[in-house]
Amino acid sequence: MKTLSDQVGRTVIDQTGLEGNYDFKLTFATDMGQAAETEGPSIFTALQEQLGLRLESQKGPVEVIVIDSAQKASEN
Repeated sequence: MKTLSDQVGRTVIDQTGLEGNYDFKLTFATDMGQAAETEGPSIFTALQEQLGLRLESQKGPVEVIVIDSAQKASEN
């Protein structure tokens, strides 16, 4: 899921219920901001058309690390 999260810039949570590993090829425009590389569908369209999967935006829990304070390490 990390790779997909990196591509879409959001946390992706697997709710497919599918188990195991799968080999697949997904073809999509790698950077929607660069005109030269936009040949092909968006990653959202490619997921739906090529794999039958849909990304759905929802609110949900996200793991967060909070640092209350930090101190310089002592010289030991």
